Amino acid sequence: MKKRNKLKILNDPIYGFITIPNELIFDLLEHRYFQRLRRISQMGLSYLVYPGAHHTRFHHALGCMYLMQKAVRVLGFKGVTISEEEEEALYAAILLHDIGHGPFSHAMEHSIVNEVNHESISLMFMEKINEEFNGSLTLAIQIFKGEYHRNFLHQLISSQLDMDRLDYLKRDSFYTGVAEGNINSERLITMLTVVNDELMIEEKGIYSVEKFLLARRLMYWQVYLHKTSIVAENLLIRVLQRAKELVEKGTELPASRALAFFLENIITPDNFTPEVLDTFSRLDDYDIVSAMKEWMNVEDFVLSKLSSMIIDRDLLKIKIKKKPFEKEKEKKQIHKISKKYKISNEDARYFVFGGTISNQAYHQNKQNINILYKSKKILDIVKATDEYNLEALSKPVTKYFMCSPKYKH
Repeated sequence: MKKRNKLKILNDPIYGFITIPNELIFDLLEHRYFQRLRRISQMGLSYLVYPGAHHTRFHHALGCMYLMQKAVRVLGFKGVTISEEEEEALYAAILLHDIGHGPFSHAMEHSIVNEVNHESISLMFMEKINEEFNGSLTLAIQIFKGEYHRNFLHQLISSQLDMDRLDYLKRDSFYTGVAEGNINSERLITMLTVVNDELMIEEKGIYSVEKFLLARRLMYWQVYLHKTSIVAENLLIRVLQRAKELVEKGTELPASRALAFFLENIITPDNFTPEVLDTFSRLDDYDIVSAMKEWMNVEDFVLSKLSSMIIDRDLLKIKIKKKPFEKEKEKKQIHKISKKYKISNEDARYFVFGGTISNQAYHQNKQNINILYKSKKILDIVKATDEYNLEALSKPVTKYFMCSPKYKH
């Protein structure tokens, strides 16, 4: 039997050629759990705002691995020893860090599974693949969980300046066309160094870090928390909640086998068995979109209206302000809608609702981004910078929103 060539090269629109470093990584890429990420969009329903934002979690995971390869090379040049096993484990861990994301990313966590976040599902997938791969992911899992004795390896995967953020800001900025997010991730990586097992940035990288934090803030307001994206994601959460509510009452709804399973069962961390994980691995954006196309025609007014709002992009209107909305205002709107659509107040709440959004580009005291000076002094970026804005960037900004139907006169 001819041996397959597993050292392939992939072409990425942002970084150019990405090399698959070894056979383990190739086998992970080939695994059906990882291939599923081709069918999960990186930015949920943001393409309803930015038509180019159709890139997937698959793209993003590969980009992260490319940046990790670069980081390992840079640190090696600076005399930080990383063994071959550690290097392989880093690539595996960063490749699989998002493998537990459900369809349209965060909408699932609020509607179909109860209190099961994508991080814990990622871990379950990793452990399952580790069994199949005879334990070759054991070190990767240790690093991913932050249980390995060399802390900086975990920081490369998960911290305030990790490969994940360095890739998604640049990638999302590229695919949305929002130039504000276009950070120089390769320059930031070149500035990385390790002191006392902690990842930090050399003094000359200070402006690149400022730009990175500013880009993060702007991308949140302009892209991730864009008002239309907020409406679309909230509608999607409500579509799934309504579908689940109807199925619980005995209504039969058209849905793929995997989606039907999650609509019919209440899934919590306690009953998320290997069988449930396998069903979850069959679920992706396509299940949800094709279900909504069918649900546009069901008898239930709420489900059919919500589904067609997303499919036809005829969304609710949204108001955002700095102070909470008066409860009276919401009540009035609910009353208006129940009259207009001839539905109960309870059902009208699917179309009139509020919530909060919050943006904090930098969390002080949470795995800080430290700057290493030539004098060997180490300072947190907020103290190191002469940019007054950074102090402000580390304070959370909360805004309030209210969604309600548009009225056609």
